[in-house]
Formats: sequence, C-alpha cells, structure tokens
Amino acid sequence: MRTFDLNLARIFVLLYETGSATVTAETLHLTQPTISYSLGKLRRHFDDELFRRTGRGLTPTAGARRLYEPLQRALSEIDEAIGQSDDFDPATMAGRFTLALSDLGETTLLPRLLAVARGRAPRVSFTVRPLDVDEAEQQLRHGDLDVFVATPVLTSHRTVRIPLFRERYVGMVAVDHPRIRGEAVTLGELASEHLATVFGPSGHEVPRAVLAGHGLLDRVAVDATRFSMLPYLLEQTDLIAVVPEYAGEVFSASHRVRPVRLPFETEPIEVALYARHESSRSPSQRWLVSFMSEVLGERVSPAQLPPSAAW
Repeated sequence: MRTFDLNLARIFVLLYETGSATVTAETLHLTQPTISYSLGKLRRHFDDELFRRTGRGLTPTAGARRLYEPLQRALSEIDEAIGQSDDFDPATMAGRFTLALSDLGETTLLPRLLAVARGRAPRVSFTVRPLDVDEAEQQLRHGDLDVFVATPVLTSHRTVRIPLFRERYVGMVAVDHPRIRGEAVTLGELASEHLATVFGPSGHEVPRAVLAGHGLLDRVAVDATRFSMLPYLLEQTDLIAVVPEYAGEVFSASHRVRPVRLPFETEPIEVALYARHESSRSPSQRWLVSFMSEVLGERVSPAQLPPSAAW
C-alpha cells in the first residue's frame, strides 16, 4: 500500500458510483485517457478486472463491490477532515443547478425552495426538467441532473436516497360539488360518481392501484398525466380525484377545490431526494443536497409560506 496513490481511490469510487469513465473524467477535471490509465493501475494493484463494460456502462465485479465501501468511507472522512464541504459559499458564489421534478414538485415544492434560496443564495439559479422516473437515475449518473425528487423507491448503488417527508392520499372535489358535501366521501359515493386519475412518468401508481383494488377503474372518466391540471378540471366538473394530501392543501389554497377523506386507507408515500454519493458531489452539489434536505424536509402549510412563494 506504500505505492498506492490516494487519487486512484477517488477515481475508483467515482467509476463505481457513476458507471462512466466520461463522467468520472469530467468530475475530476481529467482526461479520459488518464482515467483509463488509472483504471489499468487499479486492476494491476488489486489483481481484479474491477469493472466490466455492459450496455448500462461500467458494471462492478464482486471484487469491486468488496472494495467500494471501505474506500468510499475513507474518502468521505478525508473530505470532511479537510473541509471540502465548505468550499461553496452560497451567499457570495454563483451556481446553476439542474433539478428534475414532477409537475407536483414544481407546484408544491419549487416555490418553497426558491423563496428560501432568494434570501440565502441570491446568485444561485435553477433549471427544472420534467421528472421521468425511468430515466432520472441515468441522467443523474451522466451528470445531466444534480438531483431529482421522486416518490418511487429507486435502489441503485450509484445514487443516495434521502427521505424528505411522508404523506397519504386524499380525495379532491370542487368546493360546490353538487353531491359530495361533507369532509369525507363514502365507497358508495365513489362507485356512483365519475373519477379523474393521474398516471405517467412521475411515478404515482397508488391512486389507480387503489381504485383497481376496489373495482372502481370503470368509473374513471379522465386519465391524465399531470396532477397540476386537476384543480382546473375539478372546478368545472363534478369529478372526484385522488391526490397526495399536501397537493390537495396547496390546490385548495389557490383554486375552488377542497380535500375529502377517502373511505379506505392508502399506503403512505415518502417523498425523497436522490443525489450522487457525497464523495461524487462537487462542493456546490454538497451544499445543494444539504439545502434541499433542510428546506423540503418537512411539510409546510401553504398559509405558512412567505409572500414571495405565492404562485
């Protein structure tokens, strides 16, 4: 080990987490030939192929999987000791981050994030892309995204999942719905009314699954891809929609709709932030993950949002 270069450990960890020599080179500001040469040295040192090239990038061998945790932990401790996480000062430095959010995230979470960021990080800006849960992990790995927020539980050794908050589903109807008058809707009422659901790349599968489990899919009159269109639809119709509770609160604050309790329990959903492993993040990305975890880590009533967060 006296001949082992610590920089090789960082290259190994990044190759493991990104699965890409190109992304590793860009992150470390090195050339791809340098990464290839370093990988050769790693293979000779550990007498193991370490990574095999597949259709999904570089896939670690069993030997690489054994090496990753101790090397990643050691690098994290070194980075913490030398204070790399403090290299980005959001109060004075500029930064542009690319986030992937569902339409619900854009409607309910983005205003909160920007309201706080304008005060704490005035030179920071955001590019928001639509969330596609099937592509987001690869986009994160390739450096096309800095973070994304999603409800499905995605498991990958190349990303870290940071829970933000948990919530349940509720019904949502027009304020002046002609038949649903109380604070709850019964199963019989759901069976006799027409419903609106959302099903698409944002990953909310529970509403349709719950309705299917109670034999109510034949009552669906509209099956859309975006939650943000529901309040406009419900204001002008007698449809009932199933939405996350926080979305129902936000929509009720800005539209003539109101939430109602459902006649059955739904599995709570957990909204989570996905990012690269800490050792694979730049100083500004470390700040971003910490900032978003703090600001979005608890549900906030729409009435508690500052005026600058209005939409």
